[in-house]
Amino acid sequence: MNPAVNQVARPAESPGPERAVNPAVTPRTAFPRVLASAAAGWALLALPGLFLSGAWWPWLLPDLVPPLAFLAVPLALLALCAVVRDRVRRRRLAGALAVLLLAGAGRAGVNWGALVPGGGPAPAPATALRVFSWNTLYWDTTDDPSAIHRFLRAKDADVYLLQEYLAREDGKHTEIDRSAALRAAFPGYEVVVRGELVTLSRFPVVATPAVGPGQATDDRSVPWRERFERNKVLRTDIALPGSVVSFYNVHVPVQLDVERSPLSGDFYRVVRDTDPVRKEHYAALLADVRANPRPLLVSGDFNTTPAMGDLDGLRGALADAATASDEVLPVSWGPGPLPLWRLDWTFTGGALRVHRYALTDPGGLSDHRGQELLVSPAPTAGRAGGR
Repeated sequence: MNPAVNQVARPAESPGPERAVNPAVTPRTAFPRVLASAAAGWALLALPGLFLSGAWWPWLLPDLVPPLAFLAVPLALLALCAVVRDRVRRRRLAGALAVLLLAGAGRAGVNWGALVPGGGPAPAPATALRVFSWNTLYWDTTDDPSAIHRFLRAKDADVYLLQEYLAREDGKHTEIDRSAALRAAFPGYEVVVRGELVTLSRFPVVATPAVGPGQATDDRSVPWRERFERNKVLRTDIALPGSVVSFYNVHVPVQLDVERSPLSGDFYRVVRDTDPVRKEHYAALLADVRANPRPLLVSGDFNTTPAMGDLDGLRGALADAATASDEVLPVSWGPGPLPLWRLDWTFTGGALRVHRYALTDPGGLSDHRGQELLVSPAPTAGRAGGR
């Protein structure tokens, strides 16, 4: 008997569920989808900010992203596009990411001039003024009281613009009085204090006009708390040989309370309520500098990054002093040893030239780097010494 004759034909076995393959989803097709999703997610963060930053208070929170991310993320995703084999998909992804890269280039805080050989500032004349601007982090209340004086004297500046002349006790900002020690440490300097702001000058201070909300607090009978909250700009007009220069010492209120949980309503209430306060100080500062015909310097802690629209008015009216720096990425604040945010700025106007700009180590006394500058008014025939 031939066993083949009696063998019953069996139908072909179909693969079980574990062996089924969806031809539409393979590693080759899944990766471009993941990459496209990542690009879309970044676009939802990056593109609306071009219109909402500085205009809508909730966008103060997305604006907290480290500004360098506006370059780093699109560049990283562009590099991953090389893995996509499908030429059409690769081109579409690369095109979309190139748009995101261009949109973020101006928000990343890069000092593009530092990449240009021979593009540095003009040499400083012998009469150039040394300026040091710094957020002290609660003055000397968290350090050895003599350390801040040693640190500041070592800078040998002609003008000091200092913020956070105050203490923090039980979660509240409180007044301090170090005027006697300050004058003893800096003999020959004029000392001007308004709220939490201190300006020291080797040259005569000829005027201290109030700016913005602080105009209502010149009366010393006003409680310190009100003076602190309303005075976020201290203008001092200083007489230099041949000219008067206006120096604006600035500390814009921070937009959030890091001690509150993001899961609480109070966290977002603080952001909402602080936004109009910030706008009021920015508007007053901008109005004052636009009306000021003198050479001027605006410097301090703005609690505002290069990605944020809050600075657009000042950046449009004045020159960023960081263009005189050799740092490609000038950053001034961040937890730990690697700062990622630039919150401290200096702007100049009225033909005030910047010959040097550097962000310097705070020596462990603050979480903000200091701003060191060499500046001089441009020579002008017939310049008067006053206004």
